[in-house]
Amino acid sequence: MVQTISVLGSTGSIGRQTIAVAEHLGLRVRAITTNRNVKLAEEQARKFRPAMVGVTDESAARELRTALADTDIKVWSGEHALVEAAVISDNDAVVTAVSGAVGLKPTLEAIEKGRRICLANKETLVCAGEIVMRKAQECSAEIVPVDSEHSAIFQCLTGRRKGELKKILLTGSGGPFRGWTREQTKDVTPAQAIAHPNWSMGAKISVDSATMMNKGLEFIEAMHLFSVTPDDIEVLIHPESVIHSMVELVDGTVIAQLGVPDMELPIQYALTYPRRTESLSERLDFTKLTKGLTFQAPDFEKLPCLALAIRCARTGGTAPAVMNAANEVAVHLFLDGKIGYNDIYDYVIETVETLGVSPAHDLDTLIAADHAARETVRAIHSRKG
Repeated sequence: MVQTISVLGSTGSIGRQTIAVAEHLGLRVRAITTNRNVKLAEEQARKFRPAMVGVTDESAARELRTALADTDIKVWSGEHALVEAAVISDNDAVVTAVSGAVGLKPTLEAIEKGRRICLANKETLVCAGEIVMRKAQECSAEIVPVDSEHSAIFQCLTGRRKGELKKILLTGSGGPFRGWTREQTKDVTPAQAIAHPNWSMGAKISVDSATMMNKGLEFIEAMHLFSVTPDDIEVLIHPESVIHSMVELVDGTVIAQLGVPDMELPIQYALTYPRRTESLSERLDFTKLTKGLTFQAPDFEKLPCLALAIRCARTGGTAPAVMNAANEVAVHLFLDGKIGYNDIYDYVIETVETLGVSPAHDLDTLIAADHAARETVRAIHSRKG
């Protein structure tokens, strides 16, 4: 079990839950980061006394420096602050709870230091999965997933030989608009999209869960985490969110990981692995599952974002990075009320088709593809106005 951690994105949904788990486990928090939530970052800093706080927003960093002037806590600013927090000395693990491709560079830097990566930032593997996993192997750095689905798969596969796996069964609730047609979702508001029926998450990931792009990103992430092909993964809609994912073994045995929909459990397991300790999570009461557990195949016509993500997974190269970056920008445009819900997919597919696919041999190529995708979405929005 790790003893000291950095939490990238400590004021977000996963970050706040990580802080709660760290307090429960008695871990020392060496560094935390936020974008601009000065008030909560100050509260966390005063409580845990980390060596540093990273604030990516420059004006917010200046405000926090003033607020913490009576302490010896250093405040770093800009995106480089994420790297500083990730590689801070005397640290065992980094919880990457930031949202978006911004998590890629600090993750790679922490891997080079041999840190355990408790990975909650799925975009890291979506954008540069082959590079990240290769670097982790070279540096003997552990990557332990925090996403509930990938944690479930990780737990089901622990102690099994690679040749025993037949198929990964990746589950998803279907979000708040399960079964809705594109005609029905055209007037969906941001408030409706972030109201997930089972999970409490940040705004961006909640929208991704509604469009099922999140499941597509997890599909790509699972390919890299578990060294499988797209044909080895099947997506299942499981509205109850009790089974977090399953694996089918070559002899036909299916092993599932079950639990209440509570992110603190996979966060804790990533920090205590390979040990298990008492958690604060609610226990699953099977007697309350009176309506049973249901499963269905996804309707890809109603879930075009999921279909696109799987298509990009099969295409490879720069396609996943382009799709991910375009989705990030489009979702934020939607959350800001500048485009409609259905426009998210329209903007992303147009960007993917406009930019095409290139081989992704190095990080510079992927970063360039990411930037190009963001500019393309902005150009599409400017044109459509």
